[in-house]
Amino acid sequence: MARRKESEKSQNQNQDDSDSNANDEMEDDPNFEDPEGYNDDISEEDLMGDLIRQMPKETDGVESIVVVDGVPQVGSDRKDKLQTVLRKLFLKSGTVTNEYYPSTSDGSTKGYVFIEYSNADQALEAVKLLNGYKFDKNHTLVVNLLTDFEKYDDILENWETPVPQPYKEQGCLQYYLLDPDACDQFSIVYEQGDKVGIYSSTQPEPTLLEERSRWTETLVQWSPLGTYISTFHAKGIALWGGEKFSQIMRFSHAGVQFIDFSPCEKYLVSFSPLADSRATDEPQAIIIWDVLTGAKKRAFNADKSQALPIFKWSHDDKYFARLGLDVLSIYETPSFGLLEKKSIKVPGIRDFAWSPTDNTIAYWVAEEKDTPARVTLLEVPSRNEVRVKNLFSVAECKMYWQKSGDYLCVKVDRYAKLRKDKSDIKYSGIYYNLEVFHMREKQIPVDSVEIKETIHAFAWEPVGSKFAVIHGEPPSTSVSFYEVKTGQTPVLLKKYERKLCNQLYWAPSGQFIVLAGLRAMSGTLEFVDTQDFTVMNTGEHFMATNVEWDPTGRYVATAVSWWGHKVDNAYWLWSFQGKILKRVALDKFCQLQWRPRPPTLLNAQQQKDIKKTLKKYSAQFEVKDRLKMSKASKELVEKRRKLMQEYEDRRKLKQDEYIAQRSQRIELRNNVDTDETEGRGGELEEETVEFFIKEETTFIDE
Repeated sequence: MARRKESEKSQNQNQDDSDSNANDEMEDDPNFEDPEGYNDDISEEDLMGDLIRQMPKETDGVESIVVVDGVPQVGSDRKDKLQTVLRKLFLKSGTVTNEYYPSTSDGSTKGYVFIEYSNADQALEAVKLLNGYKFDKNHTLVVNLLTDFEKYDDILENWETPVPQPYKEQGCLQYYLLDPDACDQFSIVYEQGDKVGIYSSTQPEPTLLEERSRWTETLVQWSPLGTYISTFHAKGIALWGGEKFSQIMRFSHAGVQFIDFSPCEKYLVSFSPLADSRATDEPQAIIIWDVLTGAKKRAFNADKSQALPIFKWSHDDKYFARLGLDVLSIYETPSFGLLEKKSIKVPGIRDFAWSPTDNTIAYWVAEEKDTPARVTLLEVPSRNEVRVKNLFSVAECKMYWQKSGDYLCVKVDRYAKLRKDKSDIKYSGIYYNLEVFHMREKQIPVDSVEIKETIHAFAWEPVGSKFAVIHGEPPSTSVSFYEVKTGQTPVLLKKYERKLCNQLYWAPSGQFIVLAGLRAMSGTLEFVDTQDFTVMNTGEHFMATNVEWDPTGRYVATAVSWWGHKVDNAYWLWSFQGKILKRVALDKFCQLQWRPRPPTLLNAQQQKDIKKTLKKYSAQFEVKDRLKMSKASKELVEKRRKLMQEYEDRRKLKQDEYIAQRSQRIELRNNVDTDETEGRGGELEEETVEFFIKEETTFIDE
């Protein structure tokens, strides 16, 4: 016992020593406390923003509850059936954890229901999806969050009327349409995006209208009707317009990289792939804005696997649609909710496209086991399938609408053999079909054109019934032109063999086309008149990356963009007949875009009448063009004469100075007049140089 007490005593003594040593060490440690009077300006939100957003809130249990009004009042015998139908409906928005049906003393429902979801996001989705849902003929559901009742109950007693904002005059946004010579405008971005210039296509030299530095951070984009020009910035998008290109509207969307206007310019879709929705608990990747008011209409999350543009618009801005996994979601404006509150289930859907003139959607579905692939034409909003075309042995499809909406061509890649290797599918014996839908004919007949060779490009004539196809293997590619006629299969009009091209560019008014071999094909150009298929001219813009027609079809611009090729950056302007008009080389030139024009207000008959009487006015136009050229020539001659006069005056001034300084030169050179040194003439030699200018060969008939 004595030994045990001694050991305990020694352990306690050692513990006391260790505690004293620890205290000594603590005294030696630095002091991390803030000094007196120190103000910490860093908020908890900045330090622990993610954790604070995840912190439970007092209203967490309430925000996940929705109140459903407009529910049918049924007796106790039908209550179970009503619960089953409603539960199935509300499970589409998320996981239902609880539901409560208030009842009367006899067991009948009172016409409203409380439904609780697992989280607030699912409850919010239920409100968006099912508020206004037509349950049956006599009942429409009204869905609200439970927390909304508190929000509407807490209304200020002394409500103040908002002060109306003063009207801001924006000028005429369509002023460019009033140009008496109908000169089109175009924008250029150069010096790696640091400078933006806007020009008018006057002759013989384009006229600079506006030039600014740091106007955009990446590129510029015109709206579909040419009303606005948009610039990209780190914090969002800005719209500019009017004669002075003043700022019209701003849209705040950090990191935006892509925008898309609706066809009538009512709405703007901005896409920021790096947007973080955690900061606001709302989607931030895709935002739809009202162009006139700048109001945010709705936001969506983005799927990284989807191609741009994510949303596709109907021609009249009434609808826009999005492709999902086995679903096609069609939204309507101005509510921006799902059409009929639900998406269309289409198992295997791969792609879709709106008609450019009607509210009709064309979509195609891939084949699955024994079920063939199919192309379906769907009317909106009725969802009536007006035409279905089954296709067999299909590897891929691509749809091309004609600009007037008269025809739809579906390029079908077919296979002879199919081999499945685990998750990979390999096709062999690929050949191609063009399925042409006649949209204006009864029952929408479909004609087929088979092309055995690989199809590289397809393009409809914008105004007309012709289309062009590039097919074959380089360098033996061919270009074929077909015409679609009522009640007949497409007729081959012309086939050009061994053409070095990979892109087709029709003039906006049709008839003329440019066959272009871009990038690797060295920028070869061929200008063709498809009325009689004559090659008007050929040219080359080495390493050209872009070709773009002006809206009137008078000029063609070709460009070597710094984004695609780091040297020889320039843009060239051509006439529609292939005559080079202007070569402009700019440092790190990036982009050229013509300003679009709205559709003409003339009907088809009025346009035909103008074409018939065009020769009557052509003489007046030619006189006007000659006057312009002569005026330009006079201005050029006057400019050169002025420069020559300045040179002569300068030369005479220097000669007088030279003569006045003659005595000083003689004195400095020991009284030797070196200006007239003998033998100087012998030091000069006259040399005649001849240049070969042109060789002409004339054949004389004997």
